[in-house]
Amino acid sequence: MLSTLSQCEFSMGKTLLVYDMNLREMENYEKIYKEIECSIAGAHEKIAECKKQILQAKRIRKNRQEYDALAKVIQHHPDRHETLKELEALGKELEHLSHIKESVEDKLELRRKQFHVLLSTIHELQQTLENDEKLSEVEEAQEISMEADPKPQTS
Repeated sequence: MLSTLSQCEFSMGKTLLVYDMNLREMENYEKIYKEIECSIAGAHEKIAECKKQILQAKRIRKNRQEYDALAKVIQHHPDRHETLKELEALGKELEHLSHIKESVEDKLELRRKQFHVLLSTIHELQQTLENDEKLSEVEEAQEISMEADPKPQTS
């Protein structure tokens, strides 16, 4: 009986030790569970932060691409200093051409006036020639009529 009692006590001691071990294991598992939950929460926060960083990186990349595209377009155009020089040169050329145009218009107007004077002179000359021709015809007619009808001489 002692041996049975001893076995029961040993079994009970063993069970008590297993029970204590199980309690400590449960506490250990709960501690590990809490650590895992904290790790998961930390991982979710890191994921959210990484997503924000990715979005920001995408936005930066998009802005850089737009900047590069604009820079290429801008490179095809001359800078402001050159453009202003070109505009100034074109302004001078325009002014010069305006002076030339005025000069040509003045010459054209002078030639028109000279041509008008020439035409007027030609017209007057034609009138004078026609008048001279008519006068010559009248004189010839008078000479012919005088020769044909001699007047008696009265002396």
